[in-house]
Amino acid sequence: MNTTTLKPLGGGLLALALAVSAQTAMANDSAEQIISSKCLACHTQEADQQWSRISHQRKTPEGWLMTIARMQIMHGLQISDEDRRTLVKYLADRQGLAPEETEGARYALERRLNTSEAFESQEFTEMCARCHSGARVLLQRRPAEEWEHLVHFHLGQWPTTEFQALARDRDWFELALNQMVPHLAEALPMESAAWDQWQQQPAASVSGGWTLVGHMPGRGAFHAEMKVMPAEGQDQYQVSLSGQYDDGAPIQGQGMAVVYTGYEWRADLEIDGRAMRQVFALRNGQLEGRMFLRDHDEVGADVVAARADGNSRVLALQPAYIRAGNQAEVSIIGTGLKGMPVLGQGIDVIEVISESDSLIKVRARASEAASGIHEVSVGDAQGGRFAVYDRIAQVKVVPEFAVARVGGNGSSTPKVEARFEAEAWAVGPDGKPGTDDDYRIGMMPAQWAVAPFDEVAEADGDVRFTGQMNPDTGVFTPAAAGPNPERRMMTNNAGNLKVQATVMDGDDTHNAEGQMIVTVQRWNNPPIP
Repeated sequence: MNTTTLKPLGGGLLALALAVSAQTAMANDSAEQIISSKCLACHTQEADQQWSRISHQRKTPEGWLMTIARMQIMHGLQISDEDRRTLVKYLADRQGLAPEETEGARYALERRLNTSEAFESQEFTEMCARCHSGARVLLQRRPAEEWEHLVHFHLGQWPTTEFQALARDRDWFELALNQMVPHLAEALPMESAAWDQWQQQPAASVSGGWTLVGHMPGRGAFHAEMKVMPAEGQDQYQVSLSGQYDDGAPIQGQGMAVVYTGYEWRADLEIDGRAMRQVFALRNGQLEGRMFLRDHDEVGADVVAARADGNSRVLALQPAYIRAGNQAEVSIIGTGLKGMPVLGQGIDVIEVISESDSLIKVRARASEAASGIHEVSVGDAQGGRFAVYDRIAQVKVVPEFAVARVGGNGSSTPKVEARFEAEAWAVGPDGKPGTDDDYRIGMMPAQWAVAPFDEVAEADGDVRFTGQMNPDTGVFTPAAAGPNPERRMMTNNAGNLKVQATVMDGDDTHNAEGQMIVTVQRWNNPPIP
């Protein structure tokens, strides 16, 4: 990011600002020296800090990492891990994406690989999202000339592109050059007002305390305090995390973080003895994104965090629902929580069990007439939602469709689990289920099972061979990779299953179904799929 003009500061702050500025200048000099020594054998210098091809693209940190890795794999670039990290930081800061330019495609950065993509343009879907995700395209910016270079690269590197399905029925190369290139140059341009404006923003501080809340399918909700301290290196930080899950089990961890482009938070931590990664976006004093296991990125949590010394706000309630006429213990998590909690009309706080600036535990009681979604406040702090329901009208399996992958058994890739939750819904004022005024209650405990999706799955014994569903957690663990002598034609342990959830609501039983494909390993698994 560009820096803004320094205003008069106190001696300590001025010294810190000058130190950071000097550190940034040194990092830039180092990156430019690496480019001169490693890149200019093929690229040419066009001007000061301007190089052919390199200076005419904008990407996320993961995008630049993939570009450099491609230079290593396809063109024999020899570069150390340290130098590669330096280049990724330099290029992502100078030629990254503005926050709003990543909206709608962050699922790829956050490793939400069960996302089913859908685009308005059928042409884009067939021409650009056939071999890789559409998000990979949406997370970069180029002028028309560079998009044209990319088309030529695709066909030169993968000549069978024209012979594959959705290509051999058309003049693929002509369509790519004359229709897709102009479309991409207009929709995803190198120059944009969003990027110009973002470069003028002052760098936001991330040092200090943060209050963090999250929810992990198969494990539950959690909250924690996260401390961030400056470390050696440009925009690098030491991170520690301490909190607990909603069942009282502790969550502890520490590691390192780097901030790219002024807002792209990437951290590697060891949490409860397991390596985890954080991919967050920093906006308006809040971090939001996903935290997942490094070696099993299907296991992750949606996370929101806010600065402890920032604006007062309510981040979450755990649990975020209560049945009408009942009482329950509720945790309110946020920042600057001072005052009496207000959970909504018809909901009484009958006891404050404990309280701090970031966590208030109360016992609440909802009246019979309080059904609906309620706004929550604690003094000046607002946010969150609290649902009161008289009965469950409908249950949905989330995700509705998922993919699990066989693995292990001596192969180079581990098994990829699938994780499911049961989402409960209540009817709105019209009293009819399935209409627009229905409201979400939240995730409910459920019992889980799998069944054949169709007659073919039943005949092939897919339930027997594909893996095991944990009946209590909704976590499906696929079977081992490789041919199975017990299966017809010795095929592998792939299959097509129904995912069945059963939720008890008093004396009522609610059932829901989803679908899961258990398939083979994914051998090519880049940072942006």
